[in-house]
Amino acid sequence: MATFPISSSSSRFIFRTLPKTLNLALFSRHTPPKAPPFSVLIRALSAQAVAAAPAAEISDKQVVKPQWKAAVDFKWIRDNKEAVAANIKNRNSNANLNLVLELYDKMVNLQKEVERLRGERNNVANKMKGKLEPSERQKLVEEGKNLKEALTTLEEDLLNLRDELQLEAQCIPNMTHPDVPIGGEDSSKLRNMVGSPLSFDFPVKDHLQIGKELDLFDFDAAAEVSGSKFYYLKNEAVMLEMALVNWTLTEVRKKGFTPLTTPEIVRSSVVEKCGFQPRGENTQVYSVEDSDQCLIGTAEIPVGGIHMDSIVSESSLPIKYVAFSHCFRTEAGAAGTATRGLYRVHQFSKVEMFILCKPEESDMYHEELIKIEEDLFSSLGLHFKTLDMATGDLGAPAYRKFDVEAWMPGLERYGEISSASNCTDYQSRRLGIRYRPSETPSTTSKKGKTNQAATKFVHTLNATACAVPRMLVCLLENFQQEDGSVIIPEPLRPFMGGIEAIYPKSR
Repeated sequence: MATFPISSSSSRFIFRTLPKTLNLALFSRHTPPKAPPFSVLIRALSAQAVAAAPAAEISDKQVVKPQWKAAVDFKWIRDNKEAVAANIKNRNSNANLNLVLELYDKMVNLQKEVERLRGERNNVANKMKGKLEPSERQKLVEEGKNLKEALTTLEEDLLNLRDELQLEAQCIPNMTHPDVPIGGEDSSKLRNMVGSPLSFDFPVKDHLQIGKELDLFDFDAAAEVSGSKFYYLKNEAVMLEMALVNWTLTEVRKKGFTPLTTPEIVRSSVVEKCGFQPRGENTQVYSVEDSDQCLIGTAEIPVGGIHMDSIVSESSLPIKYVAFSHCFRTEAGAAGTATRGLYRVHQFSKVEMFILCKPEESDMYHEELIKIEEDLFSSLGLHFKTLDMATGDLGAPAYRKFDVEAWMPGLERYGEISSASNCTDYQSRRLGIRYRPSETPSTTSKKGKTNQAATKFVHTLNATACAVPRMLVCLLENFQQEDGSVIIPEPLRPFMGGIEAIYPKSR
């Protein structure tokens, strides 16, 4: 099934005056955030940056020119408009399909008219090659001049129409797997339940209290230095973060993944191509002042860009990466006990898996990714459930998404610790990542040369192997002991110098 790019912006565009200081909002593909608790100075967007960002209205005379273009299959959209319309509705997207179809029809008709006038112009040019009476030649000169002027106007209109169509079509979300439940987050379907909640015969503490008693982190000092939702890790918490990262990398590498560390500042266009919105009134990403660069919210973004605008060999597929990076998210609009402490922070370490594969294999690798996640979390002794997320909870790129929610006894609820998404060719159409099938072509050209097989877009998938802060929440709360200590799961002990437990410092 053909899939195609989107953005979550409205469907018409203008240039707008932008302030040099913007309020940042939650880094999420699908949750509209409230205003954040703080403001930061970020860049005043350049005209080039604004041009890539859809806005609210457009004049008839001025069209915002896209700074990059996804390979949108307009004909497929038109031929499958009922399915596309239903998908837009199910995903609560604000894409304007009717406008896309209207613009496409106009473009097709205008293209035919341009081609007709080009044909007439060529006919006039051919007639002028022969012997003509001066009056007849002058008549043809005038006719050619008129055709040239008409063509210049129509070709400009065609370019503007194509630009507007491109931007509108890039607002259409990826299609959805037929087994995905329709509805909001509450409609998500349980796939798997692993283990059961641990029972405690003593009062359960949350990770904030545990961390304070064991001297593991300092939120107060970080708030003075950086602002709210930042933190210092201390003592064994530092060792535990490093242990989680190194253990995860070691385990995932065994599955054939190539380890990476990535740039943590990327071009805003790459952020957009991966399906995130780096700017606008509800900007979701920290941006660097006076530049076209952003801080990453996930390693999925720089890893997705590695093979941008390239054709990979079929024999190299699948390409599997496991990347470590720091991530930066504003996480605005969240308050209450469910987001206290380490659960929702602005900066954290994360290990991310990313796969590029052939289209017919992406469902299989999606299952492989969720299996790796479940095996990792099971080996640590966590109780968790895996959900097949409903349409209303899918981000723009995701064809299907599985979430893992672990039991956090101190918070007295399940909390998301991981997700795995199959983005099919949504990102590759925007990033320009193709492969050339290796089967022998059966056709030859008139010159006797063998025609190469046509390139195809790869499918991309991503999955979180370890989001460190939420794993720390799980480990501290699930493995707390009555004497105030916390047991370290056995798989992590070799990566902590043999430390088996974290004890109060008075011992």
